[in-house]
Amino acid sequence: MKALKYILTGLVFGVIMAKSEAISWYRIQEMFRFQSVHMYGIIGTAVVLGVIAVALIKKFRLKDAQGNPIEFQDKDKSWRRYIIGGIIFGLGWALTGACPGPIFVNIGYGYWAMIIVVIGALAGTYLYGVVRDRLPH
Repeated sequence: MKALKYILTGLVFGVIMAKSEAISWYRIQEMFRFQSVHMYGIIGTAVVLGVIAVALIKKFRLKDAQGNPIEFQDKDKSWRRYIIGGIIFGLGWALTGACPGPIFVNIGYGYWAMIIVVIGALAGTYLYGVVRDRLPH
């Protein structure tokens, strides 16, 4: 019963991603070719909502699902790791036509080829765990 709220949140997220066409490889291709502002509008809306959510979390000192206070780290002054990580993330997004959230929505839509993308994402996450200590953090 406790997992029901997470399942419902996932369903709502999937419906929003599908109805906004954020799972469409065509829309993602348009974005990377600078042919449409559709995806930039979605991403911009997500950034604005994220800023508002973080401000509310800080203001009301909200807690996570286990009851622990949500804490934010101080800003990191190094920018190199963000550039490298962003390039890797962007290349994966451009090559697969999906970022992590829409991968699962696409599988739910019956695009079974996305299972290969999930396997690649899991392999990349595992590889990161293996080499994490040698990366510029």
